[in-house]
Amino acid sequence: MSFVFKSTDARRIVWQPRFAAELPDLPFHAWPETGPAENVRYLAAWQVPDGIGALLPNLEVLFSVGAGIDQLNLASVPGQVKVVRMVEPGLVDGMIEYVLWAVLSCHRDMFSYARRQRQHVWSGAPNRAAGRLGVGVMGAGALGGPVLRALAARGYACRSWSRTPRPLDGVAGFAGEAELDDFLAGADILVCLMPLTEQTRGILNRDLFARLPRGACLINCGRGGHLVQADLLEALADGQVAQAVLDVTEPEPLPAGHPFWDHPRVMLTPHIASSSQAESGVDMVIANIRRHRNGERMVGEIDRAAGY
Repeated sequence: MSFVFKSTDARRIVWQPRFAAELPDLPFHAWPETGPAENVRYLAAWQVPDGIGALLPNLEVLFSVGAGIDQLNLASVPGQVKVVRMVEPGLVDGMIEYVLWAVLSCHRDMFSYARRQRQHVWSGAPNRAAGRLGVGVMGAGALGGPVLRALAARGYACRSWSRTPRPLDGVAGFAGEAELDDFLAGADILVCLMPLTEQTRGILNRDLFARLPRGACLINCGRGGHLVQADLLEALADGQVAQAVLDVTEPEPLPAGHPFWDHPRVMLTPHIASSSQAESGVDMVIANIRRHRNGERMVGEIDRAAGY
């Protein structure tokens, strides 16, 4: 039984000695070196090569080294292999920080003031209390749940939407297609933290924007594939959406002439909202290997039938 690591060398330098100390009975190999392929039970990677089932015939668990799994091409991963997304404190803390910054910037009109500065305009507006703003988060799981708790602690009127009910104290919960309209109607600031699946691809579109309060703000920290870009440009042009903060795009980076680069109401960041930390990430993987050995469900283990 062995473990194969397929990621950056900088991360390997942290992971390998930690494995040696915590799981000395589990040989650690850095891709493309795998040791005897038939011995490999665990693989940690950002992406996997095609034909991984033939390359590692006895693979049991595939760990994503990031929060996402859409980059893994699960069609090439045998159905019996368990897939686990990264859920660790550093990644969660980074997302909380980013969303708090983006929500506060929308709430306090900081993007508007930045535009006024470039125009040499000194003009203020009354501040709004946080409780008067509805902040809606699409996705209430491993990242969305902590983000919602942090926003609620700041006094925002928080609401969540997810595929199935996920109750959270102090948060108005909505679930399923039947409750999406009610969720959107109260979302002055909309945050997307959903996984990208066939069901969620393109969900941030013209129809959804029309159901938001006029002048709403959009924050997308999910995946670029969630957003229909042309529909956002249209919503920004007619004022239905007042501001967009996009940490993810499709493709990444955007081509040089893309209208988002210079749009006055689009804030772009280069997919930096959150990333897993090597030190806390390896501890989570080691803990999950122990859970797997004990026959327990692993933290971050996905429902492959649902895609997340």
